[in-house]
Amino acid sequence: MSAPRVVLGVAGASGAALALSAARQLAGIGAEIDLVVSRAAKRTLAEECGDGAWEALARYATRVHGIEDVGAAIASGSVPVAGMIVVPCSMRSLAAIAGGLDDNLLTRAAGVQLKERRRLVLVAREAPLTLAHLRNMTAVTEMGAIILPPVPAFYLGPVRLQDVVDQIAARSVDLLRLAEPLAAQWESGI
Repeated sequence: MSAPRVVLGVAGASGAALALSAARQLAGIGAEIDLVVSRAAKRTLAEECGDGAWEALARYATRVHGIEDVGAAIASGSVPVAGMIVVPCSMRSLAAIAGGLDDNLLTRAAGVQLKERRRLVLVAREAPLTLAHLRNMTAVTEMGAIILPPVPAFYLGPVRLQDVVDQIAARSVDLLRLAEPLAAQWESGI
């Protein structure tokens, strides 16, 4: 069986460590990764994860696409992929996806997932939320996307921030249903 092909979009919201963890976990299950990163995300990667974070992220990718390359293979529904994760997903990218504004490769690839009825997981990163944010989340959910706010699973007793990051990233990968679950699961003591 061939490796699943996944689009990993990284928008400019805070939470760049989530993208690095998701990429590592996708690579760990043998997925081919088509990576598309916004200009703002490259800045956020450097500011939040340090120099070399962009290069570290790109090393996980099978293919790296420029944000303006709307002619890339992932911009077409004829190219089979297993789904797409946008992590973190900025409110700007969310609004563009909700409105069908395919103005760059990240939003175009997300729109392709919706029109082809493939899994699209948006790790929407903002707080507090405005009514516009909530309406955009409703719109993409009605189109078939999955909104996964990066909310810590406190019930798992995380010790380090990296535990929280890895759990959220694992949940985003698990939602594509490509392999056995990666995220830690609740085990009731009852």
